Amino acid sequence: MKRRWRMAWAGAMLAGVLATSARAGQPVDREPVDPLTVADADFARNRDPAIWRDLAVTRVSVEEGPVSWRLFRIANVHMPDGPLWVVTHDNENATFAAMLVALRSYGGVAIIVDSGNEDEDPSARFNWFTGSKPIDPNRHFFDRNPGYVGAILADLGARPRLIVALHTNEPDFDPGLTGCGGVRGQGAGNISIRLCSQRWHPVAAPVRRWPFDDDDSLALVPYLASRPPGSAMCGTALVAAGYNVMFERVASSDGSLSNYAVQHGLRYVNVETRERGSSPDGIAAARDRLVAMIDGVMERCDTFPELRLRLVMR
Repeated sequence: MKRRWRMAWAGAMLAGVLATSARAGQPVDREPVDPLTVADADFARNRDPAIWRDLAVTRVSVEEGPVSWRLFRIANVHMPDGPLWVVTHDNENATFAAMLVALRSYGGVAIIVDSGNEDEDPSARFNWFTGSKPIDPNRHFFDRNPGYVGAILADLGARPRLIVALHTNEPDFDPGLTGCGGVRGQGAGNISIRLCSQRWHPVAAPVRRWPFDDDDSLALVPYLASRPPGSAMCGTALVAAGYNVMFERVASSDGSLSNYAVQHGLRYVNVETRERGSSPDGIAAARDRLVAMIDGVMERCDTFPELRLRLVMR
């Protein structure tokens, strides 16, 4: 009964967000596109027609005040009842590659933030179509931005799908941040399984085997500060499975999708690994780690009975 109540509450919260977006009259344009001809580096790296079989691609444009958002929506028309895969950073190219594998394997819908045709420059991490300062797409999830939030979450459905966010990160963590045992980081990242703070509560894999043989490959699960870490959706199951798991304590939102999701009662897991560059080998190495972690997440964290471990593309 309690679980049913939580699901109903989450559905009501989501309906409120989408209704607010609709009332705000945010201009939204949707245009079906051929993925084999899209002038975008992510699509150019994936021109094989076999990749796009059963996938429908739509370009989505959202105007919200002075800010313009460009998104791609990719749906598995053969298996529509899967997760919502979210890629917010256009410069993290392995996430696009992993998303295609996951979408073909487990179905559902993917939403990708498009920062421009080229994506190897670090500036592609941000939305520059703002009329002012660039915006980090993963720091814009607030109810005051209903056009953007509504466009990203439009496909969650009445029974909200599991949200699986995909990220890559810089090695280790910033020396200005404190790691477990009081040690300082030695890298440039913002997240690592060795990072400890009031906000970050890591549980390292007991065995450092691939894909958890580096500190930057992990699953991140948020929980409300008013509740214990064990309340994080799927966190204990992933710990039991030997994952690197980062528990994120959310008191006030930093605008990230993880914070927004837990504050609105939505099921969410972030899967991320170390950035390994945009060469074919680098993208493939990071993609394979992400896919391996996604398999475990789908086995343990989703509740759609028809979903099984079915990798159909590597």
